[in-house]
Amino acid sequence: MSSHEIPPALRVIVDRGRCCGYGLCAQLCPEVYKLDENGLVYVESERIPDGLEVEAREGAAACPAEALIIEEIPQ
Repeated sequence: MSSHEIPPALRVIVDRGRCCGYGLCAQLCPEVYKLDENGLVYVESERIPDGLEVEAREGAAACPAEALIIEEIPQ
């Protein structure tokens, strides 16, 4: 990608059925990943805010249950 290209927008898909409540995602990127009263992950918006792409990817990668998937938003 050249310095003139805009990085693709990303979204996170949450599979709450897989979430085991470890909370690693929320520790690494609390701006994107939230935990409900049962300790299960949720997001306020699927779209990852600009500037938080790296942290969001790290949070998803840290999930031992593989409950989080990061993907590009089709343009």
